[in-house]
Amino acid sequence: MPEIRTVAVIGAGIMGRGIAHAAALGGFRTILEDILPTSLRRAENEIRSNLDKAVELGKVDKEKAEAALSRLEYATSLDEAARAADIVIEAVPEEFDSKEEIFRLLDRICRPGTVLATNTSSLSITEIAAVTERPEMVVGMHFFNPVHKMKLIEIVRGKETGETALNAAVEVGRRMGKETVVIQESPGFITSRINAMIGNEAFYMLEAGVASPEDIDKAIKLGLNHPMGPFEMVDLVGLDTRLNILRYLHSTLGEKFRPAPLLEQYVADGRLGRKAGRGVFDYSVAEAASGGEQK
Repeated sequence: MPEIRTVAVIGAGIMGRGIAHAAALGGFRTILEDILPTSLRRAENEIRSNLDKAVELGKVDKEKAEAALSRLEYATSLDEAARAADIVIEAVPEEFDSKEEIFRLLDRICRPGTVLATNTSSLSITEIAAVTERPEMVVGMHFFNPVHKMKLIEIVRGKETGETALNAAVEVGRRMGKETVVIQESPGFITSRINAMIGNEAFYMLEAGVASPEDIDKAIKLGLNHPMGPFEMVDLVGLDTRLNILRYLHSTLGEKFRPAPLLEQYVADGRLGRKAGRGVFDYSVAEAASGGEQK
C-alpha cells in the first residue's frame, strides 16, 4: 500500500470540516476544498475553536494542536486540492447527482494511485465508483457527527473496491484515532439503516400524539441509554439529510422505511434542523442570544 501523506477533503460543511480537523490532527497534510470562500472561513474558525477547546480541556497538547493547524490548507479549486492528494475524501451533501459529478472530475484530475473515498451515509459505493475508470480505488468512509468527537468510521467495500483502497481507508482512520468497522455494501450500511428506522418511528409516534418530542427524546436517552434522543439527533444531522436517506432506503429495502409524513412536511416547511434555526426544536432564540451560528 502506498504511503498516505496528503488528504484532500471536498466540501467544507459540518462533516467536511470535521474530517479535515481529524486528518490534520492525525498528522496528514490536509487540504480542505470548497467553492465558497465563506464556508472555508467558517470551517477554519470552527476547527481552530474546537482545537482550542480541546487544549483547554486537556484532551490535546497545545503543541499538537498548533502542529495540526499548520498542516491545514484551504482551496477553492477542486483541481488544486485533488492533484496533490494521496486520498480524497468527498463530503458534499447526500445527493447522488452531486457526488457523481465530483467523482467524474476527481477521476480525471487525480493521479492513478489516488484513493477516492466518499463520506456517504447510505448511497451505493458501487454506483458512485461506476462513474470512474478506477472502481477498485473507490471506497466508502462513513464518519459521524461531530467528527472530532465520534470514534467510529464505517469503511464500506463496494463490489469492485480493491484491497489497496480498503487498507488505505482503514489506515487513515487509525491515524485519525478512530475505530473502524469494515462492511460489505448494503443500503444504509449498519448505523444509518438502524438510526433511520428509530428516527422515522419517532416521527410516526409524534404524529400520532403518543408523546411530546421532549419526552420521546428523554425516554430514549434514559431508558435505552442513547447519548442523544432521535429528535435531537435528526436536528443535528439535518431533516433533509435524513429524509434523503429514508427515501433511498424506502426505494431499496421496501415499505418499512417509508418516510413519516410529518418528516416530509417539516422539510417542505424549511424546518431542516439546527442549521436552519428550527427543526423539531426551535434554536432561533438560543442562536440570537449567543449571537452566532449554531454548531
